[in-house]
Amino acid sequence: MSLLASYPFIKPLVIGLVGAAVLTGLLYLGGMFVVWLERKFTADMQSRFGPNRVGKYGLLQLIADALKLLTKEDIVPRSADQLLYLGAPIVAVSSALLMAAGMPYGYIRLPDWSILGVSLQGTHLLAVSNLDVGLLYVEAVSAVSVVGIFMAGWASPNKYALISAFRNVARMIGYEVPLAMSVVGVAVMAHSLNFVDVVNMQSSLYELFPVHPLLRYIPAWFIILQPIGFVVFGVSMLAELGSKPFDQIEAEEEIVAGWGVEYSGMRWALIYFSEYFHLILGSLFMVLLFFGGWTLPFDYPISLSPLVLLAKVILVIMGVLVVRWSLPRFRIDQVQTLGWKLLLPLSLINLAWAGALGMVL
Repeated sequence: MSLLASYPFIKPLVIGLVGAAVLTGLLYLGGMFVVWLERKFTADMQSRFGPNRVGKYGLLQLIADALKLLTKEDIVPRSADQLLYLGAPIVAVSSALLMAAGMPYGYIRLPDWSILGVSLQGTHLLAVSNLDVGLLYVEAVSAVSVVGIFMAGWASPNKYALISAFRNVARMIGYEVPLAMSVVGVAVMAHSLNFVDVVNMQSSLYELFPVHPLLRYIPAWFIILQPIGFVVFGVSMLAELGSKPFDQIEAEEEIVAGWGVEYSGMRWALIYFSEYFHLILGSLFMVLLFFGGWTLPFDYPISLSPLVLLAKVILVIMGVLVVRWSLPRFRIDQVQTLGWKLLLPLSLINLAWAGALGMVL
């Protein structure tokens, strides 16, 4: 009898540990790439030089910045709430890691390999866990990052950080509801809360409406089936990311960097870096829900699915960067008006449309 047969708990334990280690490493590499991409991309948008001194094309600039932050003094204000102040960066990063653990990344085809007597040959889903309620799980844990930023602002002995904390709560309440309802709209039309089911449904329109062979080459992405839901999800995602034009919790002119005004060194870098993690994972979430995930409206080798997914995620990230560096910051009252008076009614209309079309499909 093999070791895995004697101790069945070993297999999920090994998959979880290896998956968590690999995802953490890839997430940090991805975060470094996106920081570099934003600097170069926005420099081109604004006709100025981006990083170009450290390494070829400035590729090593982020490593230089990390070394600088590591050598800075780690200052913890004496009158700060120590537990919340020190725990905020951990909560912010933990939210990103929990999101990454709940999403699939395509398929991989392995040759005849074996570990502990178990053959790995065949096609496998790249995911730490293929949850039946994956959509709701990711939506729920993504909101934990807001708690981390609120902890940082609340625990800092600074009125600007405190104002930032309250702005963060106001923003979360205003945009979590439309965001969740747009996700529910996708689930209703797909008849599932599982990411794989949602992605497979978007392969081609012919699978949904077999009326003409040419429909095989038109994707059934939910951006086509639910355009209103996509707009609601996109705007709400930008707001949840705290990205321009929704960066009222930082607002240099009004609250001088908000929640992060008392943080220094690597603690500041950790929370700041978590925002880039959420940019990557938010873009991945959007691709899985509205851009067909790893599917294309024609057949291709399944082992290339992670690369297809990666290409789509990078395109979405660049779209977010264009919005981020093109629009001015909204006032906090404009943010609330947009969330409650426009996005919430639109999300209700989209939910009704999704329910009606979901009954036909």
